Amino acid sequence: MPADNSVTFVTNVFGWAFSDQTKLKALLDSGRKLPFPNGILINGRGRNGYSLTVEQGKTYRLRISNVGLQNSLNFRIQNHKMKLVEVEGTHTLQTTYSSLDVHVGQSYSVLFTADQPGQDYYIVVTSRFTAPVVLNTTGTLHYSNSAGPVSGPFPGGPTTQIDWSLNQARSIRTNLTASGPRPNPQGSYHYGMINTSRTIIVANSAGQVNGKQRYGVNSVSFVAPDTPMKLADYFKIQGVFKENSISDRPYGGRLYLDTSVLTLSYRSFVEIVFQNNENIVQSWHLDGYSFFVVGMDGGQWTTASRESVQSSRWSFSMHCSGISHGMDCHLYSA
Repeated sequence: MPADNSVTFVTNVFGWAFSDQTKLKALLDSGRKLPFPNGILINGRGRNGYSLTVEQGKTYRLRISNVGLQNSLNFRIQNHKMKLVEVEGTHTLQTTYSSLDVHVGQSYSVLFTADQPGQDYYIVVTSRFTAPVVLNTTGTLHYSNSAGPVSGPFPGGPTTQIDWSLNQARSIRTNLTASGPRPNPQGSYHYGMINTSRTIIVANSAGQVNGKQRYGVNSVSFVAPDTPMKLADYFKIQGVFKENSISDRPYGGRLYLDTSVLTLSYRSFVEIVFQNNENIVQSWHLDGYSFFVVGMDGGQWTTASRESVQSSRWSFSMHCSGISHGMDCHLYSA
């Protein structure tokens, strides 16, 4: 990536609450949900507490991560464009954005050039889908030859527009010509021509179990066993978990506790549909496995949804009352 002097800035953004993790856990255990955050921090600092110093004319790599608990955030730099080059360790087609929605758990790498007149500019982070209250915080992009500090209002950004965020997500595509050689000539291997051996639909939900606020997948709220599951599987320890203890379809039952495990055949090619019926954005992560997101849309998924698939990226967001389905997912536990 053509960044000058290999300078990389790492920026962690997140919603922040005055309560510590003990109090937040107590809230969930009492049956209540997590509260609305008290503010937004950039690398642990509040309004105007974070600053990046750059030299005019140089290009920099900036890694942006949302390390919060539940809120999507929009990131932008006043008067500067950002060229997206990497998402979750995968190179992307280099598309330019004026702002980026960063959902919980996501990390982006962008290139930006200090190509504006020498002064200070706002770095802005605002909350998404939280109206009527929109949280915000600012930092400073400081030019080494700056003639003056930031002034006036910071630039606005998207707030409640779901389609805006969805269209941006669709525009992010894997760069198949990057990241080194492959065993097959480029373009000769088509995932779309592989027959899927199984379709799994997983739906997230929230509810109370024994008076405590819990979250589940296909009506199962995961409980970690005392013995690590990989050890139990490797040493064939009985009684730690039960295979296929979670359905591969949502059936709408009441939420219950279990050590949920979904078993698949080795090297099977599986289609997974993520169905979000909640009124908030959900982020999904498949630990240790890479996968292609091939489509996302609103409403309920049907087999006809496959007609609109598109290869996009390895990490994704799923928007309110929407669906997203991915192929090339090799799972053992859910």
